[in-house]
Parts: sequence; structure tokens; C-alpha cells
Amino acid sequence: MVTRILLAATLCLMPAFAAAQPDTGSERDIAAIHHLIEQYAKAVDTVDLNLLSQIWSHSPEVSFIYPLGEEHGFDAIEQHVFQNVMGGMFSARNLETRGVEIHINGNAGWSEFHWTFHATMRKDGLAITTHGVETQVYRKESGNWRLVHVHYSEEHSAP
Repeated sequence: MVTRILLAATLCLMPAFAAAQPDTGSERDIAAIHHLIEQYAKAVDTVDLNLLSQIWSHSPEVSFIYPLGEEHGFDAIEQHVFQNVMGGMFSARNLETRGVEIHINGNAGWSEFHWTFHATMRKDGLAITTHGVETQVYRKESGNWRLVHVHYSEEHSAP
């Protein structure tokens, strides 16, 4: 009798315990976000606005925070971050990511990673290398992961 009561209590508590645990995401979701990060780096390297449009959500609340300021809305991100900064300031770009950590909770996810950015300044041909850390936030929209927020900071010495 005691065994049945314990079994019944355990079965009743299991759904509550499972609901309280964060959804770590499926391997498929994690792979999809890894691919999104790879596509993001490619969009930075090539300033491919079509690719950029496929990566980002087009909802009005998307945002991008970086050392030069804040951008809100996809059009502002596309114009100010990608066309003006990436395409306007640099004639060549290479964004390398490392230490990527991905977290999923239902239809939301985020990543953290360090990056190294090699570029050539358009105005004088000077080669530069910077290092930083970045957080990206994603949302699943119609079954596909989309980028909704980026926040990055430069590091003043490589890790």
C-alpha cells in the first residue's frame, strides 16, 4: 500500500518538476542557432543584405547595441550597422567566433560568444584587428529561428 502511495505521489509530482525545468532545446534547435551565427558572420564578412534579411526578424522591437550606439528596427540595423559601418568603413571584413554557448527556453534562445574581427579600413587601407564578446537573442517565428537582438562590446586585450 505504501509503495502504491509513493508511486502515485511520484507520478503526480513528475509533470510539475518537468514543467519547472528550463527547456534546454533540441539538438535541432541548437544546430539551427549555430547555423544562424555562421550566417550572421557571413553577412558581416560580405555585407550581404539579402542574407541579413533572412537572419533577422522584421518585427519592430529588434535591436542592436554596439560601441557606436543603438539601433532599433530592422531597417535601421541594415542601414546603420551593415551598410554604413560594415560596408562604409571597411573594404574587407572577417568575423571569427569562438566559445559559442547556446541556450534555449521554449521559443526563445540566446547565445554568448567571443569574436575576433579582422578588417581593412576603407579610407586608408589600414588593417585592424579587434576582439570582443557578444550576446545574441533569438525567437522562433513560424518554426524558424530569427535574430531579435545583438549586444556586443569590444575587449581591449585578447582573452
